[in-house]
Amino acid sequence: MKISSIHLPTYVYLPLLIAVGFSAFIYWEYFGLTSPLINTLFGLGALYGMLHAPKRVLPIAGFWIGLFWCYWIGFSFEFYNLSWAIGLVSLGFGFVYALYYGVMGLTSNPLIRAAILFGLTYVWPMDFNWMQPELIFVNSYLGFSKWQFALILFALASTAWFSTFKKLFPLLLILFAVQTHYPKPPIPQLKIKLVSTDIPQDIKWEESQQYRLNTDNLYAIQDAIREKYDLIVLPEASFALFMNHHPHLTAYLQKLSYQIPIVTGALYEENGLNYNVSYLFQNGHITVAKKTILVPFGEYIPLPAFIKEWVDRVIFGGASDFVTADKPTDFIIHGVKFRNAICYEATRKELYTPDVRYMIAMSNNGWFTPSIEPTLQKLLIQFYARQNNTVVFHSANSGGTGIVY
Repeated sequence: MKISSIHLPTYVYLPLLIAVGFSAFIYWEYFGLTSPLINTLFGLGALYGMLHAPKRVLPIAGFWIGLFWCYWIGFSFEFYNLSWAIGLVSLGFGFVYALYYGVMGLTSNPLIRAAILFGLTYVWPMDFNWMQPELIFVNSYLGFSKWQFALILFALASTAWFSTFKKLFPLLLILFAVQTHYPKPPIPQLKIKLVSTDIPQDIKWEESQQYRLNTDNLYAIQDAIREKYDLIVLPEASFALFMNHHPHLTAYLQKLSYQIPIVTGALYEENGLNYNVSYLFQNGHITVAKKTILVPFGEYIPLPAFIKEWVDRVIFGGASDFVTADKPTDFIIHGVKFRNAICYEATRKELYTPDVRYMIAMSNNGWFTPSIEPTLQKLLIQFYARQNNTVVFHSANSGGTGIVY
């Protein structure tokens, strides 16, 4: 008996192929298999597919891209006793990006699609900027600045007006977008200890664990003093408490700071308002750096007031949003200026101003591990650090610690 071959409809396999090409660079990085050549080819193939595929393919491809990039966002709901919502949140982001990329399906003209996709690089649904289309080339042989991305899109779209081997002619324009070198600012002449921890999120905030976790932090500081480091940086919320409510701990850190400057994450309460902050202890002095950009749906709810109040009350049990400072804080340590960034802030262009050469970033990625979240965060930090010629010293819990150029 002859078995007939199975022909999958275009709208089944093509969206998946586009999404895989568009997302593969994250997973190569996650598994330590990054190749600039492969990232270049996969990225170009995905963009070509998005510009030339049938209309109905694009929202389906967008759905898969949303899942491949953002499936992990719902993981944090486990710690609010909302495990049932994890899958719904992931699907929700799939549908959001089905609309985001699906808008390109309003036309079959590749050049108009290219213009729409370029325009989407300025659009962040729900103020969440981790879906950056040009990020696909961050570790490739192609540049990822706006003009380079626009040139790549124009070249790929223009092939529609040529046939046979002549389709290669517009692709030659891509050669002008090649970039294999980025300037590196000099590293400051400081011996910096970036502390990496792996504390599960479900125990990090337990009262019974605070003494042990705080003691571990103090041991890390004492080790850095013994090893003659010039600076120690601990992750976000390393001290899972309102630091200004613990005068004895604060006084002890001030005492240690005569031997080494200490940057650490904690919480801060002022006039009944809660802040996610970095503390700098230096020569007995304290500088508190309040976060300026909050995580959507993590630290604030980006919804109209009447819906926000219901979500806060019903979903998050009445927990209030954090509050932000008006502007970022810079630390001067041993004569070197460092911009302070707390987790999500290190992936926002607002903090990478022209005067910033060095940044101290701290994160707690325990909300989302195990997942690709620390990897995607690292790639986004690379994206902005390379664009702005900045060196980022990143200390993180549950993945991501290191120096990022």
